[in-house]
Amino acid sequence: MEMSASRQFKQAAYTQLARIGKALAAPARLELLELLCQGPRTVEALAQLAGISVANASQHLRLLHSARLVETTKRGLFVEYRIGDEKVLGLMHAVRELAESRLAEIKQVTASFLKSRDVLEEVSGEELTRRVRQGEVTVLDVRPQEEYQAGHIPGALSIPLSELRKRLSELPKKREVVAYCRGPYCVMAVEAVQLLRKAGYRAYRMEQGVVDWRVRGWRIEKARDSRPGAHP
Repeated sequence: MEMSASRQFKQAAYTQLARIGKALAAPARLELLELLCQGPRTVEALAQLAGISVANASQHLRLLHSARLVETTKRGLFVEYRIGDEKVLGLMHAVRELAESRLAEIKQVTASFLKSRDVLEEVSGEELTRRVRQGEVTVLDVRPQEEYQAGHIPGALSIPLSELRKRLSELPKKREVVAYCRGPYCVMAVEAVQLLRKAGYRAYRMEQGVVDWRVRGWRIEKARDSRPGAHP
């Protein structure tokens, strides 16, 4: 039976939509996209952060590129990847929110992980966010320096997790510290809060990261120098 013009149109349209779904249909690709939402990176850097081989990362990135979710730029001998559009941020945020609202397993896994590390929050997420926005706490960005420079929450201090232990003196002990990293599934802020509490700080983890702020339309800062007192 000959396919009608309207059916051909629908099939063609949904075939293109399915390219996005196919590109997202792997945990590794979702993690790579989350990393690229923090800022541009090379294949080698992405592979290291995601804990996969360069060859595997390249394969996943090619599929993301074919769906136009990421773009590339040649940087000398290296190829740098970045998100294809600001809408990719919204897509990743929407996927996460939908999954968290429909899949109880995500909340169970997250709660179990946080409870095992004794960082379940005594303060609600919205209240913590309000304190951060009002400047009532010391905000600590524990991501790598290049991610902080690409964009950070206004007023945040940059102390990468790997440097936190030796730079504790830069944080005032009389103020509560709120640490954040890449989002709710990033564990750097969890480890930072554990370290800070052991050192006697009143510390909390904010699950929202820069992507969440950008999607909400809240202001993001960029900086060259992240030392205390050097914010723009």
